[in-house]
Amino acid sequence: MFLLKKLFLFEELFFLGTLNQQSHSESEVKEDDNETAGSLNAHDGAVDLRDASRRKKKKKKKKSCKVPSSNTRSSEDNIEDEVERSVREVNEILGEMEENEAPNVAETSAPAAKLNFLSIDPRALNPKNELRRIFGSKIVQNDQAKKRGRNRGHLRSTVLVTPKENWLNIGKPGISMRLVETKNGIQYFTYEHSLNYQQIQMKFLEAVESLHPDYIVNIINNHPYHVDALLQLSDLCKLSDDLSMAAEFIQRALYSLECAFHPSFVIASGKCRLDYRRQENRSLYISLFKHMLSIGSRACYRTALEFAKLILSLDPEGDPLAIILAMDFYALRAQEYDWLLKMFNECEPTRNLSQLPNFAYSIAVAYFQRGDVEAAHAQLQKALIQFPGVLLALTEKCSVQVDSRILSSSFFTEPSIKQSKSLTQLETLYVARSYHVWKESELLPWLENNVHQVLDRVEAGDPLVEEWAGYRQTRYPATPRNILRHILLLDMKDVPVLTNEDSAAPYFNFDPLPPTDSINLYSRPSRTTNISENSTFVIFLRSLMPNYNMNQVASDEAGDEPAEGGAYEGHVVDFRRSVASLLDAMRDLVSNIHLPDVPGDGDAEDDPDSDEDHP
Repeated sequence: MFLLKKLFLFEELFFLGTLNQQSHSESEVKEDDNETAGSLNAHDGAVDLRDASRRKKKKKKKKSCKVPSSNTRSSEDNIEDEVERSVREVNEILGEMEENEAPNVAETSAPAAKLNFLSIDPRALNPKNELRRIFGSKIVQNDQAKKRGRNRGHLRSTVLVTPKENWLNIGKPGISMRLVETKNGIQYFTYEHSLNYQQIQMKFLEAVESLHPDYIVNIINNHPYHVDALLQLSDLCKLSDDLSMAAEFIQRALYSLECAFHPSFVIASGKCRLDYRRQENRSLYISLFKHMLSIGSRACYRTALEFAKLILSLDPEGDPLAIILAMDFYALRAQEYDWLLKMFNECEPTRNLSQLPNFAYSIAVAYFQRGDVEAAHAQLQKALIQFPGVLLALTEKCSVQVDSRILSSSFFTEPSIKQSKSLTQLETLYVARSYHVWKESELLPWLENNVHQVLDRVEAGDPLVEEWAGYRQTRYPATPRNILRHILLLDMKDVPVLTNEDSAAPYFNFDPLPPTDSINLYSRPSRTTNISENSTFVIFLRSLMPNYNMNQVASDEAGDEPAEGGAYEGHVVDFRRSVASLLDAMRDLVSNIHLPDVPGDGDAEDDPDSDEDHP
């Protein structure tokens, strides 16, 4: 009986202490929210995250001055003492915890501590906040004032994108999210498709396999928030240089996916995971990646970096889209040098980021921009020894003429001959994406100075030079599948696509190169229509592939003879005219979408009079 009474006392006191701590934490959250709102409204609406954090720290310091002296005992202290006393008494009866059980707590919290650089600020996901810092709050506010007064009550409030006034009510599109499990503080989720949505998805796959793009447009007409169809139409608009329409389709896809978030799926936590092997989950990865590219193309690099962190947080270990190849670029352009160095130092022991060309050079630039000249010199010389093939490609992109000593050195002129194609692909990718970083007036003279110092080390027989000559031949045998996905989605003409034998099958940008261990809900239907391989629709879809060559198509039509002069030009004109007419029809259709007053595509009905904001 004595033991039971002690246990009951322990449970009661622990419960009271937990309630007190929860109420205390809730009050702190409310105070932090008020401070954050105040900081956002200051300085004519300009958003300065650093100033906001400084003001919060100052307020907390002022509060600490009002803490009672150590001689004063609060009710919380009394509760804690009672709990500790009860714990000691119970431990004396039942025995202390085994010493070998204690390290499990540290092991549980270790993964979260290692990923602190993935913490996300939801406010930084809105590009308008960055535009306020760049152009001033008044310009952005004047642009927003023109759109005020319109009714947006039927649209849900979301974080990833801001829905536009002309978007339809999403209703119940048939997508939901489920919590699978929780391990060591990490939550694992998965998307689920309703039976109705599965039927629509099968129609979409049949439309893709039938090589009729107008079928995809019809799907969007009847189901305006079908995610994969929106992603496919975004690529069609990008092909015709209609970037604004392409960006809007991606935003609609993200809006549909975010409206289906689980209440516990908190993107800012960095502790929510999605299994890329499941077909239903890949749409969020692809939509976020394309949205990141769209925002980055508008020079909102800080916002693009935040989306890159979000993508990596969904699967930090697997990184299915190789987002690590883009994070250094956005960090440098956003002048987040301290964050980049912090990320590098945390990830280097486990991921060997220094063996990637982009990080080898970007870390040197980060040191240089921070004013750490000695570390910058050492890192840049190491990067030039590791990846000498970057130099001439970089200077050519920057329109810089190198001196005769560099041109006469085989160390910089012949590295691609002795290294694998996959490494050359990584170097080309880095130069094509990041050459703008090196166009600053101070960086090129610094680069030239260190190049000559590297040549001195090569001539002196530095052992690091010979060591990395062997590494370049053995460490990059083939391009991993996630890097191939990254290059396909990036769609840069200067970057070659080296497809492997296992990836030779046709692929589409809404799901490029599925994993070999993919968990499939849908199977691709067999093609049943008999369409000429050189028809307009076939050529149109083939043009979306990165290895498409119009010259080859024209030569095939000419009977394996090269197309010349007017024949080839006529073929190109007819093809582009067909694509343009199709996209014009699509724009007219999308701008005049009318959804009938039906419950929606999901299994449940939505109350049209409800003003509730869903997460």
